[in-house]
Amino acid sequence: MRTIWMKRTLGIAALAIMAAGAVWFAWPQPVAVDLSTLTKGPMEVTIDDEAKTRVRHVYTVSAPIAGDVLRISPPRHVGDRVTKDETVVAVMQPTLPGFHDARTHEELRSALAAADAGVNLAAAELHRIEAALAFSRTELGRAEALSRTEAISIKTLDGARFDVETNDAALASAKAQLEVRRNERNSVAARLGEQSGAAPEPDPTCCIQLRAPVSGSVLKIVQESEGVVQAGAPLIEIGDPLDLEIVADLLSTDAVRIRPGAPVWIDSWGGPPVQGRVSRVDPAGFTKVSALGIEEQRVRTTIDFTDPPEKWSALGHDYRVIVHVTIWKSDDVLTVPVAALFRLGDDWAVFAVGDGRARTTIIKVGQRNNRTAEILSGVSAGDRVVLHPSDRISEGVAVAEREIR
Repeated sequence: MRTIWMKRTLGIAALAIMAAGAVWFAWPQPVAVDLSTLTKGPMEVTIDDEAKTRVRHVYTVSAPIAGDVLRISPPRHVGDRVTKDETVVAVMQPTLPGFHDARTHEELRSALAAADAGVNLAAAELHRIEAALAFSRTELGRAEALSRTEAISIKTLDGARFDVETNDAALASAKAQLEVRRNERNSVAARLGEQSGAAPEPDPTCCIQLRAPVSGSVLKIVQESEGVVQAGAPLIEIGDPLDLEIVADLLSTDAVRIRPGAPVWIDSWGGPPVQGRVSRVDPAGFTKVSALGIEEQRVRTTIDFTDPPEKWSALGHDYRVIVHVTIWKSDDVLTVPVAALFRLGDDWAVFAVGDGRARTTIIKVGQRNNRTAEILSGVSAGDRVVLHPSDRISEGVAVAEREIR
């Protein structure tokens, strides 16, 4: 009898344990979540974007005339120092004549023969006039001798003098005509001599030396090797590497919120963050295609460094940086991580934790950046909210803070 009673007792106990285990396993467990405690502190809202540095004043040395630019030497490399009005940055000389075809060559040969004949004709005319002048001077001498004995009339003497003056003028004209024919012949010979073969040796006295317009460093050598360039072609760029500014092409929707003088901090350039200030926001925008092929309206914003050059002297022309332009800032504001926010209709809400359970709380949000948001009402400092709430979190669900291992 006693044995039967003990068996029944053990069976009931086993059933009770099994029932308790089933209830324990069926009972909902608290959802492990990450929690954040709301506090007051400083907060700022920034506009972040890529930008690049540039020398404020870049001087481009261009070719003043069409000609042959000799190889840049010295300076030979980007970064070499130059001195205003002293350093020769480029040397130009006249270009060699071009080739002409066989027909033009034959035409020039014929023109040269005609020019030679013209020179010979002018020389013969010069000799004729010189002979005529010599004869008229002899006749004048005879007339003057006869006039002293009154053997001839005054009219005959005047005629002899007129012949001398006329032949003297004709001689001057013949000399000028001969010079014209010789120059014409030399012009044709020069055009024909373009095909003569060996190129003439460059004459240093005929070259143009282009000197640095300012003191600074070479930023870019556009025409490094010797070559023929047209007038106005850029040859070399010069600027002061310490006269830097930053240019950021910001979205027009962001640019309208920026005012000149707004503080900026610059980082992601390979050195410690440095401070800057917005100096200008352009009044006109432009269309720029993004990496995804989307057309965007951008506005150029210029930023000056406010930190001394010692902090950013390692930067150079066209270096990449990240700028953070401050558009709002407060030293004492209640904030919540944006990871805790979610939409509830048209309102913002968070899951506030109280007594181990999540409670849906509607809040009013003010300023916001990519990390935190300003809370105007709904919660208070010291409240704890759920970060990254999943679909397992709902009103009244038991939660427990996840252990960080």
